[in-house]
Amino acid sequence: MRILAIDPGERHLGVAVCDPTGVVARPLTTFAHTARAQDAAHIVLLATEQEAEMILIGVALDAHGQMGPQARHAQRLVEAIQTLTPLPVILHDESHSSQTAQANLLAAGKKRRARREALRGHIHAVAAATILQSYLDACTPPSA
Repeated sequence: MRILAIDPGERHLGVAVCDPTGVVARPLTTFAHTARAQDAAHIVLLATEQEAEMILIGVALDAHGQMGPQARHAQRLVEAIQTLTPLPVILHDESHSSQTAQANLLAAGKKRRARREALRGHIHAVAAATILQSYLDACTPPSA
């Protein structure tokens, strides 16, 4: 199942997609936040282009698993997307996805300058891929 994942930020939204088998997530793109309705329309367009069967939206929960202001923003984005597409749209905990994305770049041996360049334009897409991979890993049954 192909899934499109979104890391919703205040100024940018990161987008990732998985392979058709639903095993590996990869960053796709980042776009600037404009307005909720326009963001939702852009997400639906990307889902159509990528032949996604589901849209996954990252939601930042607090230490107690409760929704704060950013999580409510993500919930309203889900509601806007649902008015535009019959695809299932679900929330998935994205806590620390940006920090994980930065750590992954560091672990990949990127030099400081290369990490800075990668972070400048693509950290949101890498964070979306981190969210999506977390979801895929949680849904994959352990092999015997």
